[in-house]
Amino acid sequence: MNQTWSEFCFSSPQMDRCPRRFRVPLALLAAAAAITATSCKKAAPAALPPPIVQVLDVMATNVSLHTEFIGQLDSPQNVEVRARVEAFVDKVLFIEGSEVKAGDPLFALDKKPFEEKLAAANGMLAEAKAALNKYQKDVNRLMPLAEKRAIPQQDLDNAVASVDVGKANVQSAEARVVSAKIDLGYCDVSAPLTGLIGAKQVSVGSLVGKGEPTLLATISQLDPIWFYCNISEGQYLRSESEARRTGKKLADLPIALILGDGSVHKDQGKFVFIDRAVDVKTGTLRVRAEFLNPDKVLRPGMFSRIKVDRGMRPNSILVPERAVTELQGKSFVWVIGTDNVATQRAVKPGEMIGENLLIVEGLKAGERIVTEGLQKVREGAPVQPKTAAQIAEAAAEAAKVPEAGKHAEGTHAKQGETKHGKE
Repeated sequence: MNQTWSEFCFSSPQMDRCPRRFRVPLALLAAAAAITATSCKKAAPAALPPPIVQVLDVMATNVSLHTEFIGQLDSPQNVEVRARVEAFVDKVLFIEGSEVKAGDPLFALDKKPFEEKLAAANGMLAEAKAALNKYQKDVNRLMPLAEKRAIPQQDLDNAVASVDVGKANVQSAEARVVSAKIDLGYCDVSAPLTGLIGAKQVSVGSLVGKGEPTLLATISQLDPIWFYCNISEGQYLRSESEARRTGKKLADLPIALILGDGSVHKDQGKFVFIDRAVDVKTGTLRVRAEFLNPDKVLRPGMFSRIKVDRGMRPNSILVPERAVTELQGKSFVWVIGTDNVATQRAVKPGEMIGENLLIVEGLKAGERIVTEGLQKVREGAPVQPKTAAQIAEAAAEAAKVPEAGKHAEGTHAKQGETKHGKE
């Protein structure tokens, strides 16, 4: 018989034979074992409620489409005034930063060397003319003698050739005179166009034109003024598409110029040039817009923005950007049906309109989409859709409960202090 004393006592036939002093402790041990065995069986977990997500009712609205580009202003003509002869500067005849008219004198260079060259050229011209006159008289004198064979024919031929040489010398002398007059004229430097002149680059007494044309000043035409920017291929194609939809051309789209301080230029502009090809290095097109600038406020080199009005797009669907997820190059939104079941749907997004994203295809007015809690949503799973107002109201109600508890605890504490004081 291999049973222990306790096993022997627990068995019902032998319980009566077990000593009386062991019966009560053994019964307690049996009850404890039964309770432990019962507690080891786990209850089935309760099903979790559907997650709460924030939803938005999709609405159609008319949207004004605008596109902004950053660029820089430039003058239609930036003319560099340079010295065309080597000379010393005698006078500066303009005020820096002022507007000059075409033909206004700007600089006076030392003329003395060029006047001497002109006088020498005139002297050489007079000498060449005198020689030609002599050669012609020689021909006139020798021609009758040659007819009578009183002189060799070669003498007449030499005299006629001398006349031709004399004529060539006269032409060369005349060219030197013209060249000397041109160089002398270059000593008076005038404005080639009407515009705003910048700072002078030389001072009185400076030697200019030695070896290369020295820059004296720069004149810029300011009215009208040009705006240059680079637009991406996608932006260009979207603008062309919208222009065709509205029946307009890009050149007809109104453009507003936004300056560096945020102010808007009073005159609207227009596109006047789109480059023939896309830059393969940057994938952009160079574009130029033109603006009137009668007050000369706009200056070359200013950084600014243009806002292109592409017209009104009716029945547009706008959704918060955070509601759209991108996966493998495609965009999706979570749509909540009437049975509160989530379905993922592919959409075709457009451009950003403020803080919202334009949806071109995939959504229609009246549908509900998830805007917050996207990580809780699963395909075909039920959810608890709440609007932003409902979620905010629930949060406010939840915040009131702790405040009420704190108020009650404070009231009980005051009552206890009052009672203690009375005692």
